[in-house]
Amino acid sequence: MLAPFLTGFLVGGGLIIAIGAQNAFVLRQGIKREHVFAIALFCSVSDALLIALGVAGLGALITRVPWLLGAVTLFGIVFLVLYGVKAGRRALAPQGAEIGAGATLSLQAALATSFALTFFNPHVYLDTVLLVGSLAAPYAGLERWAYGFGAASASFSWFFALGYGARLLVPLFAKPAAWRWLDAGIAVVMFAIAGKLALWMIG
Repeated sequence: MLAPFLTGFLVGGGLIIAIGAQNAFVLRQGIKREHVFAIALFCSVSDALLIALGVAGLGALITRVPWLLGAVTLFGIVFLVLYGVKAGRRALAPQGAEIGAGATLSLQAALATSFALTFFNPHVYLDTVLLVGSLAAPYAGLERWAYGFGAASASFSWFFALGYGARLLVPLFAKPAAWRWLDAGIAVVMFAIAGKLALWMIG
């Protein structure tokens, strides 16, 4: 059981560590120390659910219903562009660049944003359901689920480490300029992912 678990952990970790919309949001909320536990838990459980569906074989269904992934992609593009615009405005507004300054997200708003960044991003389905799910093919029975548990464990480890580890950056973000750079970077990431998704849809 150990070998499938480690394989799943390495596969899941390798996919999730890449900079993306979800990670950028968790990082920002971690630095602000807002709803870190709830956000990290939501993202982790969401990944675990999608991984479980992939290991169970949902990936085959998605490939047979192409319009479903296309609809999610369209919603994702719109949301990422709007979120990128919002981050860009924060980057251009010095008065909102200090820790704790500006609008504070309620728990409901934070979880709603986490939901959108997770389930409106087709890359999440491609990574967790299709890729992680397809790599479970060599395993059967309990070994298959050990592999899935390993991949899900990587998500839990990463999101909680990112959310709470971000606090180490608080001294750096005591400077307004650091917040402007962070938000500018988040805006670039959002626009880049939206553009990539748009090209993927067209192609």
